[in-house]
Amino acid sequence: MSDPVLQVRGLRVEYATSSGPAQAVEDVSFDLDQGEFLAIVGESGCGKSTLLFAIAQLLTYPANLAGGSVHFEGVDLTTLSAEELRQRRWRDMSVVMQSAMNALNPTLTIGAQLADACRAHTDWDDARIAERSAQVLAMVAIDAVHLRSYPFQLSGGMRQRAMIAMAMLLEPKLVIMDEPTSALDVVAQRSLMKQVETLRQRLGFAVLFVTHDMSVVAHYSDRLAVMYAGEIVEIGPTREIFHQPQHPYSVGLMEAFPSLQGDLRPLTGIAGTPPSLVNPPEGCLFAPRCPHANDECRTVRPALVSYPDRQVRCHLVARSRKP
Repeated sequence: MSDPVLQVRGLRVEYATSSGPAQAVEDVSFDLDQGEFLAIVGESGCGKSTLLFAIAQLLTYPANLAGGSVHFEGVDLTTLSAEELRQRRWRDMSVVMQSAMNALNPTLTIGAQLADACRAHTDWDDARIAERSAQVLAMVAIDAVHLRSYPFQLSGGMRQRAMIAMAMLLEPKLVIMDEPTSALDVVAQRSLMKQVETLRQRLGFAVLFVTHDMSVVAHYSDRLAVMYAGEIVEIGPTREIFHQPQHPYSVGLMEAFPSLQGDLRPLTGIAGTPPSLVNPPEGCLFAPRCPHANDECRTVRPALVSYPDRQVRCHLVARSRKP
């Protein structure tokens, strides 16, 4: 097998607060293979977007990279200068932000913004830039006439697709997506996800996709990582986690997620609230909300343990399964 395109090891991110540092991302490690689609899910505030920004080296104050490494194609991004990072972004690794209207420059046409990205990373002439810009818009089902349009002249779905077109401009090896469907209706969400999957199969790039909506990635991601309070609590093949979640938090997410198949069942929420990230509890971070927690859970922080089909951070699972 080929080497992973992305290797994250022991990544830690803290936010400076008046009460002390908040541990937004704590000891996160995973690999992403070439062409793989890894989805990261969890409730709001669990550290999903912060994790992506740390991987892309886009953190700004009050966030601070407190430890760990991010190896992209064998190079540790945390050791690169701002100029070296700028050269890699869009060319080798691109980022699709959550709000396309905020990410796109409202004073420039879509064509001008695509041209700026081309000129920053290639020596193409104007004719080649125009040709490539029309090609990537066609990839996301936008007519080339909209190269002359401003962002405010496009619908929300078209703006998001324009951002994906910009991400595809230089055929990167990795595309990072931060909740790109959150502002879209369900029809536009499905259309966007089908286009992303079609492009991934055609071009072979890997996808790191953050969402709080389980249904968005249920049929598209290869693997699923469940985050809670800055930690990955379960990671494995998407189908297996959907069909048989192991961590109590994963189980709670699935029970709060409506299914279109099978018998009707009442949806149940997860009682309680996430813990303080400034003064986290001593044991398992999910223990205060877990209906199965015992004394060990409340006093000993569990490790992320590897099993044949997945990794889980839970004492209860560790006792019931042999690593």
